[in-house]
Amino acid sequence: MELSNRLKTIASFVTEGYCAADIGTDHGYIPIYLTEMGHCPKAYAMDVNQEPLNRAKQHIAESTAVDKVTCILSDGLDQLPIGEVDSVVITGMGGDLVVRILEQDLDKLDSVKELILSPQSHLEKVRHFLHDHNFRILEEEMLCEDGKYYMIMRAVHGHEEYKKECFYLFGQNLILDKHPVLLEYLDLEYQKYEKICATLTDESKEHIKIRKKEVKTMLCNIREALGYYEM
Repeated sequence: MELSNRLKTIASFVTEGYCAADIGTDHGYIPIYLTEMGHCPKAYAMDVNQEPLNRAKQHIAESTAVDKVTCILSDGLDQLPIGEVDSVVITGMGGDLVVRILEQDLDKLDSVKELILSPQSHLEKVRHFLHDHNFRILEEEMLCEDGKYYMIMRAVHGHEEYKKECFYLFGQNLILDKHPVLLEYLDLEYQKYEKICATLTDESKEHIKIRKKEVKTMLCNIREALGYYEM
């Protein structure tokens, strides 16, 4: 199976030999790819809705992974096979939803060895959640595909905390490694927030005053992150 660069990168974060569960699997591409390539001995394709799960079942039936991928109708981790899954993969959804999925079945993560996450928004909330619940972020990658920026992270059990909020917003590993794609993203974000700030002129209105403070805080965090590229 041929995957996009984004999905291939996500799949590459799964530790070889682990059994993976793809939460919100949609088409089932990642579990199929992981098992067809021999990266995982077996995998689970899980989704809260029957329609995407039916699509995944069809794709699995058409692949060589038919005996290695099992489909499960599940709200998040609710039906996760305890003790059988090493790697939980959650991609293609907002950070708030990622946190909700992890939080509502936190006890199920005790037997899981790693989390492969690629939130599409509010990455700082996901990173804070991981640290608050004794997960440490081992590695991160960032890429641009079809004009959109994506970040992938792998987290394992262990204590970790960041000293600066910009690390939670943009990724300590990416910043310290001076990742080139992150630099592109930071430059664009700075331009975007500068333009927003310029429109927030009427500070006599409380909601505008609050928004301007938020925007200025974000600009400060972006500048701080960009400062590491000059070291």
